[in-house]
Amino acid sequence: MADGMYSITKALCIAFGMTFFSAFDVPVFWPILLFYWMVLFVMTMRRQISHMIKYKYVPFSFGKQRYDGRRSSSTDGIPRD
Repeated sequence: MADGMYSITKALCIAFGMTFFSAFDVPVFWPILLFYWMVLFVMTMRRQISHMIKYKYVPFSFGKQRYDGRRSSSTDGIPRD
């Protein structure tokens, strides 16, 4: 655990230090940056997306079954709690 914290701290310090030098100010074409973000998103969310597909989870409301909270009337006369 301490080894990981050291690596994160070192990376942050190096990245922060690089912001002060114009040699590291590299222009980026926005479609490449967008594509890079989408690839990273898919790679990190692959497990969650496959889990959602496996259990047929629909994150939008148009495919979900709705429950209105009303109790169904019982024909045997036993109250349901």
